[in-house]
Amino acid sequence: MIKKKAKLLFKNNRFEVVEDGDFVLCAISGKKIKLEELNYWNVSLQEAYFSPIEVHKRYTQLKKKS
Repeated sequence: MIKKKAKLLFKNNRFEVVEDGDFVLCAISGKKIKLEELNYWNVSLQEAYFSPIEVHKRYTQLKKKS
C-alpha cells in the first residue's frame, strides 16, 4: 500500500532518499510512483516521471521554451 510521499535527490543513474516514504509524484501527470518502480527522472530539474511518455512531454515543453 502506498502511504507516504518520499523526498529524493536525483543524481545520474541513482537517487538518494532525503526523507523516507513509499512514493514520489510524477511532475507531469501527478501519478504516484512507487520508489521501487521509479525509472525516469531529470537531474537538472529534480523531477520524477511516471513513464517515457511523461519524459517526452517535459522534453517537448522545454524545447518550446528555448
